[in-house]
Amino acid sequence: MVQPEEIDLPTSIGYLLKVAATALRVAMEDALRPLGLTVTAYSCLELLAQRPGLSNSDLARGAFVTRQSMNVLLQTLEREGLVTRAATAVEGRVLPVTLTEAGLRRREEASARVKSVEDRMLSDLSASDRTQAFSLLTRMTRALQEG
Repeated sequence: MVQPEEIDLPTSIGYLLKVAATALRVAMEDALRPLGLTVTAYSCLELLAQRPGLSNSDLARGAFVTRQSMNVLLQTLEREGLVTRAATAVEGRVLPVTLTEAGLRRREEASARVKSVEDRMLSDLSASDRTQAFSLLTRMTRALQEG
């Protein structure tokens, strides 16, 4: 029997969120693998498509990885011709990163695949359910960030 101060996994929202996040990541990895992308690489391309010129640090924060991991990823993406980095800093030590034409095309294809995964995840939810889920997740996140 579960004690009041213990976590009951079958009814734990936190555990269910982790299960859902893992299932989403696996589905995204499966969808992106044929394009030679990981979820983190896709996140980097998507961030750059929506906010060109981000720095390594900005990209690392946006993709939830360390600056060192992002630097390694950017080196790979640069070798593959998907991104370019400025040779000299525009401001301070910041080297802005931009997508190449090849990077834009790969991101577009990857984004469509990720959208289909998200559509599949939400397929059993009504529009009202989706709105409520978004609101609830936003409020839970805010409570943790403010806490």
